Amino acid sequence: MLEKIQTPMIIVNFKTYLEATGRKAVELAKKAEKVSNETKVFIGVAPQFADIASIAKATKIPVFAQHVDPVKPGSYTGHVLAESVKEAGAVGTLINHSERQLKLSDIDEVVKITREKGLISVVCANNPNISAAVAALNPDVIAIEPPELIGTGIPVSKAKPEVVTDTISLVRKINSKVVILCGAGITNGEDVAAALKLGTQGILVASGVVKAKDPYMVLREFAESTKL
Repeated sequence: MLEKIQTPMIIVNFKTYLEATGRKAVELAKKAEKVSNETKVFIGVAPQFADIASIAKATKIPVFAQHVDPVKPGSYTGHVLAESVKEAGAVGTLINHSERQLKLSDIDEVVKITREKGLISVVCANNPNISAAVAALNPDVIAIEPPELIGTGIPVSKAKPEVVTDTISLVRKINSKVVILCGAGITNGEDVAAALKLGTQGILVASGVVKAKDPYMVLREFAESTKL
């Protein structure tokens, strides 16, 4: 799957914010696509399930699902099938976000399913030990996000740099190929540059972009900061 993604990378999680729902989700994705085209930086978006298809049709930006369940096609009412998000136009999915956590055995199953279906797996982890356990499952991407910093505006790269450096050290002992992203509290270009200086290969961001007064300008600053 890694031939489909480049680093440094920025993934914007739309969560369930009204600013990134329905038509507004498409508008935000178009702004992300504009920044990506202008800066040549890989920028992906993770909208709500109902918005995947409309964004995939309206843009050429990589679209990620926010979650996939560890199930195969069949009698699973209310679950999210990997095949369905791929059919809708997603190229990958977030897995185990702190707001949608899974057991390690289920993470393993979802990573296997995404690999079978040719989807990029972006597994979120909240500390170095979990990240190391996840690295052994051989996902495409690991995003380190201490949950207590999510949405606070306090970047993990500054508040807890040791979480990032310890994670990188542990993960690389187990998996030399996985892409490592940094998330939680990233709000400006300085935070992005700091995350990359610690050794990560990009960021996972949500409210810092979605809730911004000018998401285009924020994303542009983030993208430019990956080149410092």
